Amino acid sequence: MAMNRYHRFYCRSRRWARIVEDQLLPWALNGVLLGSDALEIGPGYGATTRVLLRRVARLTVAEVDPAAAEGLRRRFAGRAEVLHADGTELPLPSGRFDAVTCFTMLHHVPSPERQDRLFAEARRVLRPGGVFVGCDTLDGFVFRLVHRGDTCVPVPPGTLAARLRAAGFDEAQVSAGKGSFRFRAFPGGA
Repeated sequence: MAMNRYHRFYCRSRRWARIVEDQLLPWALNGVLLGSDALEIGPGYGATTRVLLRRVARLTVAEVDPAAAEGLRRRFAGRAEVLHADGTELPLPSGRFDAVTCFTMLHHVPSPERQDRLFAEARRVLRPGGVFVGCDTLDGFVFRLVHRGDTCVPVPPGTLAARLRAAGFDEAQVSAGKGSFRFRAFPGGA
C-alpha cells in the first residue's frame, strides 16, 4: 500500500482525527452494535482505532504496513491487540469476532480481487450473527488528486452489496452520503 506524503500527513493530522470522531464514525456506525470483541482491518495511523476503543471491550487491529503497525503498538499498548497482518490473509481463528470493521481503507487494497479476498476473510472471522461494517470515499476528481501516486482502487458502491454476498454474507446494505458510502454485511446465524 503506497501513500503519498500529503496523504500520510493528512491521515496523521488532528483535523482528520476530529472528522473521524465527530462525523465519519458516528455516521458509519449509526445503529450498529459492535458487541464486545471487534477486529479493525487497516487502521493506518489509528484515528479510527482511538474511537473504536471507546465502543468495544476488546479490540484487535490488523495493519499491513509494518511501520504503521509498530506505531499502533506504541500508541495503544495494553488497550488493543495489534497485528502486522494483511486483511486478505488474517492469522486469526474463524468465527472469533462480534464485529469486523474497516474505514476509509478499501481503496488502498491493490485490486478488486484482493478486496474480495478481504471481504471473504472478514466473513470467515465473524461469529454467526455478527456484522461487517465500514465506509469508504466515493470516487471523484478531488479524491483522485489526494491519492496521486498512491495505491488507489476505488470501490464502486453500486457493486459492493453483490460482492459482499459473493464473499459469503447473507445480507448486505450499502448507502451513500456526502462524499462517502457506508456498508453493513451480516453472515446470518444466531
